[in-house]
Amino acid sequence: MSTPPLSAAPGPAPAAAVSAAAPSTPIAPIPIASTPVASTAVGTARRALDWRLRFAALSLIWGFSFLLIKVGTSAYAPFQVTFGRLLFGTAVLAVAMAVKRTPPPRGARTWGHLAVAGFLLNALPFSLFAYAELTIPSTLAGICNATSPLWGMVLSVVALSEDRPTRRRVAGLGIGFLGVLTVLGAWQGFSGLDATGTAMALGASLSYPVGWIYVRRTLAGRTESHLSLTGSQLFLAMLQLAVVTPLFTTVPDAFPVLPLLAVAALGALGTGLAVLIQYGLVAEVGPTTGQMVTYFVPVIATAAGVSILGETLGWNTPVGALVVIAGAALTQSRPRRARVGSGEPTRPRPPQP
Repeated sequence: MSTPPLSAAPGPAPAAAVSAAAPSTPIAPIPIASTPVASTAVGTARRALDWRLRFAALSLIWGFSFLLIKVGTSAYAPFQVTFGRLLFGTAVLAVAMAVKRTPPPRGARTWGHLAVAGFLLNALPFSLFAYAELTIPSTLAGICNATSPLWGMVLSVVALSEDRPTRRRVAGLGIGFLGVLTVLGAWQGFSGLDATGTAMALGASLSYPVGWIYVRRTLAGRTESHLSLTGSQLFLAMLQLAVVTPLFTTVPDAFPVLPLLAVAALGALGTGLAVLIQYGLVAEVGPTTGQMVTYFVPVIATAAGVSILGETLGWNTPVGALVVIAGAALTQSRPRRARVGSGEPTRPRPPQP
């Protein structure tokens, strides 16, 4: 998945840093330059306000990403939306790398692993969400995205021998999938839902933890900076879409401004700037607080879809969404002693749509 920092850190942390995040949400802390502690309460309050504002901004950016996808696909093919998203996102990280004079990683093996990571964490899920929103509301896509921690727990137990499920996490898994069934209206035979679009959105959310596990197995311990690895990963994902897009789409006859701006914002803000904000948050407040943004995304996506796009909701959608979020939060809970030296991957959780 993909991701870096700016404000509080002099540069991205080395990939050898130890993460304290839960397995299904690999967010690594970034070392911060040593600075004197503020001598006044005003300075402390100012810093606290600063991270809270950035936390809110990140929640809004990722929450509105599903609305931007819906607007973009109203005029452009899904692959074109994904390519544009990766193009603008890569451009933002390329500028950040140039400003910080961060070199790209070296070694064919590393680039090969980054190409696979770019496919699993960017090219595939971004494309699936874009195709899904041709037939399902952006609100449902945002809620499906919140199931990633649930899939992550299941896969980590299977693929990572050091991850052992606790009763609380298993309960969270059951509660979370009960929430999914509530959102989908299982008791009424899933009527009114597009099965293909919903399956694509759930498949996109499954692709993220598959990619996280791959990154953990192949790229943990790298000495390159997070910014270098993530920028290169997005670049490779963009190249993949640059090859695929012309094969399955044709050049649009017109370029409507609003959908084009939506794609640009989706890439520059939701895929580029959000990564930089996230690293800064993790550096300042730690991975536990930083990852909490995940639980605000479906709420904001739902509010945006209803208030701006006029999408309708049944009672089961918001209720099920809250159950999904509660279950996902439980799957991330771990004993305090298990969070230290857990050997987590060295890269933050990549941004999601």
